[in-house]
Amino acid sequence: MAMTVGQAKGSVTPQMNVTPLVDVVLVLLIIFMVITPLLTKNFWVHVPKQEKEEVTRDQLQQDPTPPLVLHVGGGRSIQVNGADVGFDELTERLRRMFAAREDHILFFDAADDADYGFAVEVMDQARAGGAVTIAALTTALSGATTP
Repeated sequence: MAMTVGQAKGSVTPQMNVTPLVDVVLVLLIIFMVITPLLTKNFWVHVPKQEKEEVTRDQLQQDPTPPLVLHVGGGRSIQVNGADVGFDELTERLRRMFAAREDHILFFDAADDADYGFAVEVMDQARAGGAVTIAALTTALSGATTP
């Protein structure tokens, strides 16, 4: 004699109710859709247009002011055009240097082993010291003394 479930009249037939599961999943989906745009952080980088201009040797020799290069090395060392500068005196030193210049452009160079957070703090100090434009160097700038 074989027993069958759900075949006879009056027997209980199991049914799965997925409505609560769908409700919970939809609520989680809505929560994640609302929270996801808030998690993104933006860091805007303004890249200047690349303009190539031919410069003769005479024009290079006529420019008496070399560019300002700020170098952050490993071990939290800071140099401005090759001269060691302390973190506390960086702002005042840059103010004096920019007072004697027409442009307020600072070229920024960081060593590979430099601490990222410290490099950002140095750039903040440079901005407070009067740097209007901070240009990141990818290669050594000719004519400037960088280590």
